[in-house]
Amino acid sequence: MRKSGRRPMSEINVVPYIDVMLVLLVIFMVTAPLLTQGVQVELPKTPSKPISQTKEEPLIVSIKPDGSFYINLGQNPDSALSLEDIRTKVAAVIRRNPETPVLVWGDVNVPYGTVVTLMSNLQAAGAPSVGLVTETPPPTAN
Repeated sequence: MRKSGRRPMSEINVVPYIDVMLVLLVIFMVTAPLLTQGVQVELPKTPSKPISQTKEEPLIVSIKPDGSFYINLGQNPDSALSLEDIRTKVAAVIRRNPETPVLVWGDVNVPYGTVVTLMSNLQAAGAPSVGLVTETPPPTAN
């Protein structure tokens, strides 16, 4: 029998640790959707492989159906930019960090020529490779 009302040192109360972990989980669940910046576009649906993960956060250039361009940099990522402004900003980012991946979010209704023009300007700005973002199509019923 124990003489004192104390717990032995081998017993650790884990309830406070679980509470902290649950709070952190909720914080991450709330902030994760806010981390993806960009302009709302309807991406084409196609089965494709995901790109390999890198340590660098990707630079996202979006094209709306009206042909306006946007980039996820600065205080106003929702303001339209000219193709020349996009090229200048991408070149500046690539000069600072050549490993930065560049992704294009092109709306499904954007003409193919507009996407190709943007991609060639991004490569001319120094982007080593330019990826196209798509959505996975819903499963088909057989």
